[in-house]
Amino acid sequence: MNPIKIVLADDHELVRDGIKSLLESEKEFLVIDEASDGMEALEVIAVKNPDLLIVDIRMPKMNGLEVVKEMTKSFPHIKKLVLSMHDSEEYVVEAIQAGADGYLLKGSSKSEFLKALHTISGGGKFFAGDVSAYIINNFVNGKAQTSSKSDVLPEELANLTNREKQILELILEGKGNTEIADALEISKRTAEVHRFNLMKKMNVKNLVELTTKSRELNLI
Repeated sequence: MNPIKIVLADDHELVRDGIKSLLESEKEFLVIDEASDGMEALEVIAVKNPDLLIVDIRMPKMNGLEVVKEMTKSFPHIKKLVLSMHDSEEYVVEAIQAGADGYLLKGSSKSEFLKALHTISGGGKFFAGDVSAYIINNFVNGKAQTSSKSDVLPEELANLTNREKQILELILEGKGNTEIADALEISKRTAEVHRFNLMKKMNVKNLVELTTKSRELNLI
């Protein structure tokens, strides 16, 4: 049986060396190449055609979530495991939306890491520990609620995630990105991303149009 071919993408050489060292004794996995930034990761993937990519979120030139999103479009057959130090809900949600097959924290044990690789390479999904709780709370429950109300909710609202609904509420209260970030305890950049996605789903281009649409939907 041929080993599962893996590409590592992380801007820290020490992290890549640690993963390679961990996998050296595992005959079913083989690290065939590495990348230190997002653009390099996509270039390596195009040439080496691995079975699985292990990618960090924070990387120069193109972050890990952008890499996963591009891979989902261009290389849908390649599995994608996000290995990150961030356990915040926002990153988990964005990773799933981008098309990640798994999300694992860098502090995870070796056994959990190997379990994730086996599960994902076998065609499954792997979201461990607190990450699983985020999925249950924000996707399973959220989608169930949305589907049960889809016959009465306008399409724009039915398509919003729970976080985007929170962002919308704060925007309608007159709060800017910095205030939204503080209120939800997220970064300003994350608030900006959620706001952009919200405006796109609501099919509006600015605050005036968003306010008008919200009035039409009886939100204000």
